Amino acid sequence: MGPASLRIANLKTKVEQQGFGVIDLGDVHVPIRESLPPEIQNEKFLTPIKELCETLASMTEAILDRQHMPLVIGGDHSVAIGSISGVLRHFHKKGQHVGLIWIDAHADINTPSTSPSGNIHGMPLAVLIGQGHPVLTAISTAKLKPQNCVLIGIRNIDDEEKRILRESSIKYYTMRDIDEKGMFTVMREAIAHALEGTVGIHVSFDIDGIDPRYAPGVSTPVSGGLTLREAHLAMEMLSETQKLVSIEFVELNPFMDVGAQSANVTVDLLLSALGKSIV
Repeated sequence: MGPASLRIANLKTKVEQQGFGVIDLGDVHVPIRESLPPEIQNEKFLTPIKELCETLASMTEAILDRQHMPLVIGGDHSVAIGSISGVLRHFHKKGQHVGLIWIDAHADINTPSTSPSGNIHGMPLAVLIGQGHPVLTAISTAKLKPQNCVLIGIRNIDDEEKRILRESSIKYYTMRDIDEKGMFTVMREAIAHALEGTVGIHVSFDIDGIDPRYAPGVSTPVSGGLTLREAHLAMEMLSETQKLVSIEFVELNPFMDVGAQSANVTVDLLLSALGKSIV
């Protein structure tokens, strides 16, 4: 229902009003979870997630091949395995690399051996740097370079994820880092990391990165997140780089929303990423 809520919030019209052409390719098919047999549910929906991500990877790769920018609106963050795999495949054909800025309350860098829950939406970043279930890592042979990956806004991290992050070359900024340094400094450093030796940046924005006072419509709210202005500043600074190659917004859950508050916030943030300014 996340994509539907953004369509109702006039996403297409508002992007077009900024001077962009928009082609809505519709929804990627997702089976109804409760209709799936027990063995699929027991494997944490690995098979349908793999199939969805393979489809999405082909779509994002084809969009970039046509020199357009993919915008992906997702449910849980596992869709990033598909969208970013397609981005990686496109640039790998050119011998190029992309950086990643991942805004989220969570690190999403668990593997099947470290995850307390086994849920795949807690594993996509690990998959994209080549760790985790081989069924998922096989979607793209091209991988993200950890040193070009930046996590921003994390504040709810499993113990094993903490170890993985400390031992990796991924750059990360917790909410305390943002409190101490300020969002402008954090984004300036993050952009520099993501662009070092790369041709552009993919932005993966989990709406639960924002404090639930401003965006309550998520499945896993965590208090103490980004303010609206911090989130907009991040998008505005990314837009100013003119290096955004693809964007995704995920984890919007209309069933948890208050009115259409979170849907409208998401649309506004996307517009900032596409260059909307105050003056």
